[in-house]
Amino acid sequence: MEEHVLGITRFVNHLLGPLAAALLSKLHVTATDPALPIPQHVVMGMLVVLIGTVLALILKSRLSVEKPGAFQQAAEMLLTNPMGFGIKDLLEENVHHGASKLIPFVGSISIFVLLSNLMGAFPSSFLVAPTGQVTVPLACAILTFLYFNWQGMRHHGPVGYLGTFAGSPKNFGAWTLAILLFPVEIISTSARLLSLTVRLWANMFASDLIYSIFLGLLVGGTTFGWSKSPILGVVLGVFPALIPVAFIALHIFVAVVQAYVFTTNTNFEFAGKRFPAMCRFSVRPAARCPATTHWR
Repeated sequence: MEEHVLGITRFVNHLLGPLAAALLSKLHVTATDPALPIPQHVVMGMLVVLIGTVLALILKSRLSVEKPGAFQQAAEMLLTNPMGFGIKDLLEENVHHGASKLIPFVGSISIFVLLSNLMGAFPSSFLVAPTGQVTVPLACAILTFLYFNWQGMRHHGPVGYLGTFAGSPKNFGAWTLAILLFPVEIISTSARLLSLTVRLWANMFASDLIYSIFLGLLVGGTTFGWSKSPILGVVLGVFPALIPVAFIALHIFVAVVQAYVFTTNTNFEFAGKRFPAMCRFSVRPAARCPATTHWR
C-alpha cells in the first residue's frame, strides 16, 4: 500500500532534507526515497516529540498545588489515578521499591506511544500515526530493552546479572538446572523485543487499515448512488458522514489501550530483571523476595 506523503513531510524535507542526505552519505547509507531523505514516520515522530515538549512546558507554567487546572489534573491522571492504571501505579504494582526512579523513562516512552497512537485519529491527509510504521515501535522496544537490561546490571552487577538468567545457582543441582535454564531465559528475554514491537505495530496498522477500507467502501457506495439518483446519493452519503465518527472513537480507544498495554509490558520487563532472580525461581513455600512486599 503506497504511502500518501503529507505536506508537513515535504516541508520538513525541504528544510532539513539536504542536511539529512549529507549525514546519510557520510554514514554510507542510501535513503529509500532520495527526494525525501527524512521518512514520513520520522517526521511524525519528531512532531510527537515537539508536541509533547510544548505540552510539558505549558503544564509546568501552570502547576498549582492550591488550584490545579483541568490540564494539570488530566496529566496527574496519567501518572496516578483512583482506578490504579496510571504510569506510577503500574510501576509500584510491578516493581515495588525504586519504582519512582523509573518514572522518567517509562513515562516518556508511554506518553510518546500515546501521542503517536492518537495522531492516527486525524484524517490521513493531515497526520498519520508513526506507530503504524514498524520501525517506530521497534525503536521504542529497543530503548526499553536496553534500559531494563542496564537497570538489571546496575542492580546485580554484570556477572550477577548474567547469573539471573540461570536462576542464580548456588549448589550442584541448581547448576545442573542452570545449563537448561540459561539458553531458555536468553531466548525468552530477547523475544520480548519482538513481542513489544509486533503487538503495538500490528494493532495500530490494523486500526488504520480497517478505517481506510470501510471509508473507501462507503465513499464508493455514495458515488454509485449519486450516479443513479441525487436523492439516493444523498441518502447513501449520510453513512460516510457518520461512520467515520464511530471509527475515530474506536481508534482513540485502541490508541489508549495499546499505550496502556505497552506501558504494562514495559513494567513487566523491569519487574523481571530489577530484583534477584532467585525470587522468580524460588520453590520454598512462603519465601519472601528481597526488596518486595509480595510472597512468591
